[in-house]
Amino acid sequence: MKKEKGKRCIGMTTAFRPRTEPPSPTWLQTASDLKASKGSFHSSMEEKPQIRSNTKKLGFWKWAVASVVFRLILSYFSKNLNLSSRPEVSTPLTSLRRLAEGYWLKRLSMSPYSGSMYHGSPLLLSILGPLTVKTIGGQLVIYYADLISAILIRATGRSLVRAHGHNLKSLGLDKLFNDIEILPSGDIAALVYLWNPFTIVSCVGFNTSPIENLFVILSLYGASAGLIPLAAFGWVIASHLSLYPLVLIIPVIFLLGYGLDAPPRKLFVQSNPRIGEERPVDHVELKSVTNKPLERTIFSWRPVIVFFLWASIWILYVLMLCAIDMKEHGGLWEMFKRTYGFILTVKDLSPNIGVLWYFFAEVFDFFRNFFLIVFHVNVLFMILPLAIRLNHRPCFLVFVYLAISSMLKSYPSVGDSALYLSLLVLFVNELAEMQFSFFLFCGYVGVSLLSPVMHNLWIWRIVLVVESVSAMLNYDRKIRKLCNTAKV
Repeated sequence: MKKEKGKRCIGMTTAFRPRTEPPSPTWLQTASDLKASKGSFHSSMEEKPQIRSNTKKLGFWKWAVASVVFRLILSYFSKNLNLSSRPEVSTPLTSLRRLAEGYWLKRLSMSPYSGSMYHGSPLLLSILGPLTVKTIGGQLVIYYADLISAILIRATGRSLVRAHGHNLKSLGLDKLFNDIEILPSGDIAALVYLWNPFTIVSCVGFNTSPIENLFVILSLYGASAGLIPLAAFGWVIASHLSLYPLVLIIPVIFLLGYGLDAPPRKLFVQSNPRIGEERPVDHVELKSVTNKPLERTIFSWRPVIVFFLWASIWILYVLMLCAIDMKEHGGLWEMFKRTYGFILTVKDLSPNIGVLWYFFAEVFDFFRNFFLIVFHVNVLFMILPLAIRLNHRPCFLVFVYLAISSMLKSYPSVGDSALYLSLLVLFVNELAEMQFSFFLFCGYVGVSLLSPVMHNLWIWRIVLVVESVSAMLNYDRKIRKLCNTAKV
């Protein structure tokens, strides 16, 4: 009975307990709220890449404008820096001072090549000549050329990244492409070009190298974007200004015929060892991602033929303008002899960062023509093997050709090095795992810093030798005078 009473009491208490509904937790939502939250979540996820891309764009333009402002500040101190007289910056072909002298001769109705100082294009003389009267005008043109070059490098890098992703997706490697962090190589390469000390020095040092680099990059951009008239125009003008970009016709043809750079036919991914496994540091395990070969790209001849047609049109147009300009000063033959002949014969042996001037200053005149042929043909010997090996990487082939020509050309400058170093950054994703990159970078910086020091030591050594020889000759002359007077 007691148990039943207890049960009843319990039942009574539970029966008469007021029904208080538990408060609904705040995290509970209705179905409509969940759908709304999902929609807002997806929209926020879609907005994040747009915000990131906008911040990247703003960041790039901030750094680009800052580089132009930095150049303007340095141009205010250009007289104190005296960069225009440095052999690393200015060459007989790219000096604005020589261009100003040629323009002065032209205004006096004389041949611009009569002073044996100017050896550039008469078209460049007609365009930049009036700007040399006002120093700030010529500098602004060079600054604009650098900025446009950086924009074109950025566009080319973006095209390379898109082509790389398209090729990986064609192999069925969408997951690999999404997992790998692709760096914005175009933005990095453009900023490296703008903030490269070599580029800045070329701008502030009254140099026409930025204009030559602009047309080289214009040709590369036109070929990578499929703009055939633009590619032909850039290649013709770049070759007309400095002759060595003639070799770029091979990678331009590959770009138009095959397209942009493609990955190798067999892709590999580095397999990282698991935690706790002991493996030697130098051991790298590679596993094949796919054995599926890339579809062999068929070479398209139509854009190549169109390119040659446009190139011939631009060549005839440039030659016609040069003939009109040089009509009263010897014609086209005088221009060829004073520009391309000056490049090929290496007549000016003033010091520069190349190797030809010192070699031909020491070689006997009897062997001069032979070694001229050897040095110039050395560039041509490398063209065909590299074209066969890198026919699927035309943009990288452009970098290789520019690096070789900048080392073996007659009158190189730091502006040539700035161009190929910036194009190298376009392949930052492929070269990210390159070994000894830090040591190579430090070596390049060390050589760049030691170059002006060694030049000054060499110049002062020659001055001391000349002074000592002249002192010895003066002493010998005085001794002979004393001997002659004693004999008399």
